[in-house]
Amino acid sequence: MRIIFMGTPGFAVPVLDALAEAGHDVVASYSQPPRPGGRRGRQLVASPVQARAEALGIPIRTPVSLRVAHEQNAFAELDADVAVVAAYGLILPQPVLDAPRLGCLNVHGSLLPRWRGAAPIQRAILAGDVVTGVGIMQMEAGLDTGPVRLEDSTPIGRKTTGELTDELSAIGARLMVRVLEDPERYPPRPQPDSGVTYAAKIDKAETRLDFTSPAIELERKVRAFVPAPGAWFEVQGERVKLLAAQCVDGRGAPGEVLDDQLTIACGEGALRAVSVQRAGRGVSSAEELLRGFPIPAGTRL
Repeated sequence: MRIIFMGTPGFAVPVLDALAEAGHDVVASYSQPPRPGGRRGRQLVASPVQARAEALGIPIRTPVSLRVAHEQNAFAELDADVAVVAAYGLILPQPVLDAPRLGCLNVHGSLLPRWRGAAPIQRAILAGDVVTGVGIMQMEAGLDTGPVRLEDSTPIGRKTTGELTDELSAIGARLMVRVLEDPERYPPRPQPDSGVTYAAKIDKAETRLDFTSPAIELERKVRAFVPAPGAWFEVQGERVKLLAAQCVDGRGAPGEVLDDQLTIACGEGALRAVSVQRAGRGVSSAEELLRGFPIPAGTRL
């Protein structure tokens, strides 16, 4: 098929690769514009999708918006059979949705209608969901309200957002290739009316660990915010990111360090630090941190 690909972060790259490997003609790849990054943010850095598309020799387009007529006309002139969308990050207006012969198909990282919206993977972990999944959705004007053609699930267990993102991306790439091989075999099915939840964008204020919460909720928060932006606590005026932790037995005032292993009392139970990162430092074990940055028992975080 003649395909327009639309994606921005690393989640989308395996989908683009799968389309190319399947022999489809990817006539253009859309991505959000390069952002300031690199050393001290002085250079513009291309998105992972832009970098991969350029490596594959696929023409790249990075419009700031698709709401303007000249961008919509340029999109339609590509005469695509279908647009494949994976975490693109820009709203597709109706003329864009209608332009390809088969419309626009989205790789969405949840089992719809649960977790429509911007952060489905993080929200599934934060909520303590047992399973999640990925679906191929026929896009329409509503926020992730379109019918689903094909989906698959996976257990969450103790996976981080990074691990789950990689897994769901690979599943989504495989499902998309299957749908494109025979679209009539996978007709769009309307989403159920019940069970709708919304995955709001992660707010920076959520990343601070509030030790009055139960340990089980804080451990989910740690996993939900790995690799970024990272859950954190403050000690001696310094932020320390908690990148891996275990729920353990323990009692004390919320935020109290209980022992020499950086076990922290919570509203219910306790959380033992496993992997941490001080500001401006590399990742280390809690044991390594404590050797050079003592946090004695009785300290309140």
